Amino acid sequence: MAPAGLRVELERCSKRFGERIAVRRVTLAVPPGETLLLLGANGAGKSTLIRLIAGLARPSAGAALLDGTPAVDAPPALRARIGYVAHRGLVYRDLTARENLALTARLFRRPAADVPRALARVGLEGREDDRVDGFSRGMTQRLSLARALLAEPGLLLLDEPTTGLDAPGRALLAELIAEGRGRRTTIISTHEPEALAALCDRAVELAGGELAGSGAPA
Repeated sequence: MAPAGLRVELERCSKRFGERIAVRRVTLAVPPGETLLLLGANGAGKSTLIRLIAGLARPSAGAALLDGTPAVDAPPALRARIGYVAHRGLVYRDLTARENLALTARLFRRPAADVPRALARVGLEGREDDRVDGFSRGMTQRLSLARALLAEPGLLLLDEPTTGLDAPGRALLAELIAEGRGRRTTIISTHEPEALAALCDRAVELAGGELAGSGAPA
């Protein structure tokens, strides 16, 4: 059976912010089902590239494609197949954990019964009805992971996902990534490759917004 993951293609993709070029002429193909490690120092352009792939930013030149469709113009059905964990958690801090996931479930037309299962999967059982503004950074990151995975995405984008996670949280993250290998496409942006390299099929590196190298994870 063919992988259910999305195909990601970057074709001489660039992103400029005023005079600063954050991503410069990146060409990269990520086949369905691959788990890719995106390396680079802080400021290398990793987060910008993730946002281009997610369709949250429009390329200044070139293209970012999902299954052949420009990511920034993806229709709702395709956009619903993207799970995205940003460097800063994309959750509503004045809502509870349960309320956050209930909103996501309605948005992606998931059964309400998926919500408690998703919270339990990331270790937040017993904290379902606590407001997120009382969560630690690690707990917020766990909730962000639950939100991204709730719709069973074909593409999972993780931008510095180890931020704020303690050792059990990192072990959980590794489990969630491993569960999706070959079944969904996963792109992980990190400057801590030692934590996740063994889970990835391939690594590429950005330096100064340009693709600097690729190959098997070290």
